[in-house]
Amino acid sequence: MMVYLEGNPLTEEKIKEGLAKLVNDLGKVKKVLVVHTDYTRVDFTHLIAKNLYKLLSEKGMEEFHTLNASGTHRAMKVEEFEKKLGLSRNDKGVFFHNHEFFNPKALGLVGVLPADFVSEMTEGDLREEIPIKVNRLLFEDFDAIFFINGTVPHESTGFSGGLKIVIPGIASPEVVDTFHWAAVLMGIPKLIGTVDNPARKIINRASEMIFQKIKSRSFTLNMVYEEEEEVIPRALYIDEGYEGFLRAYEKACELSSTLHVKYIDRPLKRAVQVIGEEYDEVWTAGKGSYKLQRPGVMAKGGQIIIYAPHIKKFHSNPQMDKWIREIGYHCKDYVKWYLKRHPDFNKNVAAHVINVRGAGTFDPETGKEEFEFDVILATSIPEDECKVVNLGYMDPSKVRKEDFMDEDSLWIEPGGKYLYDLRERKG
Repeated sequence: MMVYLEGNPLTEEKIKEGLAKLVNDLGKVKKVLVVHTDYTRVDFTHLIAKNLYKLLSEKGMEEFHTLNASGTHRAMKVEEFEKKLGLSRNDKGVFFHNHEFFNPKALGLVGVLPADFVSEMTEGDLREEIPIKVNRLLFEDFDAIFFINGTVPHESTGFSGGLKIVIPGIASPEVVDTFHWAAVLMGIPKLIGTVDNPARKIINRASEMIFQKIKSRSFTLNMVYEEEEEVIPRALYIDEGYEGFLRAYEKACELSSTLHVKYIDRPLKRAVQVIGEEYDEVWTAGKGSYKLQRPGVMAKGGQIIIYAPHIKKFHSNPQMDKWIREIGYHCKDYVKWYLKRHPDFNKNVAAHVINVRGAGTFDPETGKEEFEFDVILATSIPEDECKVVNLGYMDPSKVRKEDFMDEDSLWIEPGGKYLYDLRERKG
């Protein structure tokens, strides 16, 4: 089953026609599962979910279960499910589920990643087997499972979308930690915007084991969209099974690489990323830093300002927030030095602090750490708390757009969405 749709824009009518072909290809359908992106992604999941629900209901469906692929983000509220999916809690047969990555009872073991493979993907940093655990809902008696995912350049996987909705979307912390660490060893400047990389190899190999265990027909619905003042759908690639996921993802990456990269003529001395309310913690607002880390985009000593007055915490999960405050934001050399002294420290958090802070060097003899650029928070996190974690501070009430209109500066709104690169590298 394959339906590839493109348009400029891709209209809701075309989306409905594509979904109708998908539904017509199914046999008897009584119970389905829809795995979808979470509140941090502003996309067109609602156009897909509500029309899929309508078409399946007309076919006699009785239960429409949804699962929020949150990874390690916070759980979604009912109101957020309704907005995300274009459905009501009162619609007949609709059940909203949050993925509980921290709850062992919600997860099922499907296999292990061999130690030699893990070692190869992490440059020898990790040498143990990694258990692959994923949300148990995948293995219940559904007639079909639909994975609605979106593709944009991504700091840890090259591009988002595809099988990333399975890992880390609905997986356990162990494999999430492993692929994040593999990604950080390669580094954002080399990884972001690439299709094939060690992190993606980990995701694919673990997902292949998962799909061998799923009994239902499974479909990827891979979105591509532009995001300016509003979301503009550009493509929906529907395909089936593990191999279908890979085909649709490659097609989505091809289009994303033409839509989601913006080019500048020279390095920036200052960039303000105006972060939307869908990113409500530094954990996700860090995209404001990630998307500016292609080599040479930021001038030596430049400033990335993450402007988000609504943000009050580093992470909404108290334990994750505690870990971030313990280690602080540092370069890769420092964090690797830190991990030798704290080998059990959470690798996902370790990768996050490196990714936000960006490239730099650390001399363990002198304790001196130097960075390529500064990262400054203009949020509701107090100045003393920013300094403790090794980030700069700016009073958000004093950030004015007109102060960043010179040729060395860039005001980016919405922030954290697009990847920036130098025009001289444009092919």
